[in-house]
Amino acid sequence: MENQAENSAEQPEMSNEEVVQPAAEESTTVEVNHEKLDQYMARLRMEQNLPMAIAAGVITCLVSAVLWAVISVSTGYQIGYMAVGVGLLVGYSVRFLGKGMDQVFGIIGAVFALLGCLLGNAFAIVGFLANEGGMGVMNALEFVNVSFIVMAMKETFSPMDLLFYGIAIYEGYKFAFRQITEEEILQHAT
Repeated sequence: MENQAENSAEQPEMSNEEVVQPAAEESTTVEVNHEKLDQYMARLRMEQNLPMAIAAGVITCLVSAVLWAVISVSTGYQIGYMAVGVGLLVGYSVRFLGKGMDQVFGIIGAVFALLGCLLGNAFAIVGFLANEGGMGVMNALEFVNVSFIVMAMKETFSPMDLLFYGIAIYEGYKFAFRQITEEEILQHAT
């Protein structure tokens, strides 16, 4: 008993004001209604538009290829990093018009990004040929066939082209998907 008295005497008495209460943890978790989330995702999937994604890919591929050629011919240089711009443009246009969430939309973006790069190089070759021959682009097209374009592309090929084409394909794939924010999910699933 004397030990208990000594221990209690050694410890000062605390008033109620001095007692520190652990703070109640605030709950930051949000209950997600999975049924509502599934309905929201199904509604988004219904908004997907494959024909519009393909149309966006085709149009953006052609427009970006023409831009590539115009810039290349006007500067006098075949600029490989134009492929990065082609990938971005194609990917975003497929996303905007296709509103896709499924993998097929990424594949569409990647394929048309690559096609845009190849066409950009081909159009630039035709533009360079037109400049060298002192003729218009339409006249230069009369002298060009697929085998000539393939041969010219092989001659002007650089290993760096593979890097830039790879980046364009990646961007075309990555940026082709509809982006759903956490806020949208919380808004529709809580």
